Amino acid sequence: VRESNFTKLCNTTTLLVVNNSYPGPEIRVHRGDTVFVNVHNQGNYGFTIHWHGVKQPRNPWSDGPEFVTQCPIQPGTNFTYEIVLSDEIGTLWWHAHSDWTRGSVHGAFIILPAENETYPFPTPDADQTIILESWYDGDYKQIIDDALAAGVSPRQPNAYAINGHVGDTYGCPNDTIFRMQVDSEKLYLLRIINAAMNEHFFFTIANHTLTVVAQDASYVRRFTRDYILISPGQTMDVLVSANRNVGQYYMAIRPFSDSSAAPIDNITTGIFQYTNSEGGLNASLITLPVMTDTDAMINFLDQIRNTNVSQNLGINVPADKDIKTRAFIALEVKNLPCNTCAVGSRLVASLNNVSFVSPSIDILQAYYNRNMSGVFTEDFPLNPPVFYNFTGDLTNFNTPVEEGTRVIVVNYGEGVEMVLQATQMGAGGSHPIHLHGFSFYWVGTGFGNFNNRTDPSTYNLVDPPLINTVHVPGRRWVAIRFFATNPGKFFN
Repeated sequence: VRESNFTKLCNTTTLLVVNNSYPGPEIRVHRGDTVFVNVHNQGNYGFTIHWHGVKQPRNPWSDGPEFVTQCPIQPGTNFTYEIVLSDEIGTLWWHAHSDWTRGSVHGAFIILPAENETYPFPTPDADQTIILESWYDGDYKQIIDDALAAGVSPRQPNAYAINGHVGDTYGCPNDTIFRMQVDSEKLYLLRIINAAMNEHFFFTIANHTLTVVAQDASYVRRFTRDYILISPGQTMDVLVSANRNVGQYYMAIRPFSDSSAAPIDNITTGIFQYTNSEGGLNASLITLPVMTDTDAMINFLDQIRNTNVSQNLGINVPADKDIKTRAFIALEVKNLPCNTCAVGSRLVASLNNVSFVSPSIDILQAYYNRNMSGVFTEDFPLNPPVFYNFTGDLTNFNTPVEEGTRVIVVNYGEGVEMVLQATQMGAGGSHPIHLHGFSFYWVGTGFGNFNNRTDPSTYNLVDPPLINTVHVPGRRWVAIRFFATNPGKFFN
């Protein structure tokens, strides 16, 4: 991992990357393998690597988040990760887990079926990894450091990228476009990863249909659309048939936003190119939902269901009687006073009015050394300290936020339910929430404020998707459930 120069948008910038590539190298293994990755830090600052979506059963030491399961890998040193795969199948990814270094330090982690295992869908003729990214002219760590020092949000990306290419829509003649070459009448499996810093993306291939078959390394019931919606951290496996007239067709991404602080509404392009195609693009018209199309967002999310195939774990949703820990968590962006900041305050994200502070000793080490004093406390609030109209007009409303390193403690084997409530604090809008160490069942969602008396009756406990990253839409809530069967300290 070292600094390398990259030129895009007619500018050259220096990025921290793996093996001089952006995105980084793909790791391709089989279900149930154990993988060892030796990371050599030849950069200028410490970082860690997280294996996003790998449960690491009884192996939290290699999960990766700095100051949670390990201290950063210091410049000039190396660290070997042991990555223990269990039931994961399909597409995951790896990324740095320190500050904003994941913006340039990331890559695909592909888990192929085990020996003698088949796909629960027609076997593709080939597969292609597609990584969606935020491109910044500048060092990612410096961008977040400058924003934190000023107390403001980080600046917007200069472009979006597909596999490191920014396409043909930004006006620089030297920019490159990603091309996927296909043969007519062949079936392809697209392994799509959203590695963007903040942006949810719509994705499409002009004049072709997309069949979703997996999300977050678990198979889902197949459904077909002309676009997908994928949130930061999520992965989706999608089948596409090259069954149109031979030619070149745009693939494209555009951000989705339901926030008052919307991202830049840029469309980034790639090309789905048939072998022996000649001339220009067959279908140059890109049809994507508009950036603010919440109906398109909800309609897509509503299609995702678990599937009862032998390649999946049997569906084992915690029943009401299994739930021993219930947490209702309000997602908020607030301001804290700051004498050194440009505007006299600084933005912080908080859960139930607690903004997480990274300790100087990692939490896992402190726990196992029985030296937790001054490192973390076990009193994270399971409910907001103040209940209010979370999804209403909060222009003149505020509740105090405190900083702390506070954790939720659960007992081995018990069922856990978390209701994640979007709020209109700050700019409002959607949030992706990822749980380390576990996949969870996404059992419910609804508009407005969660009602603990009536809303649980709407839960899907029959075939909820088993995922590791959930999209919490603006002005809505989602409910997740899982069994706590993986001891350790895991980030959320």
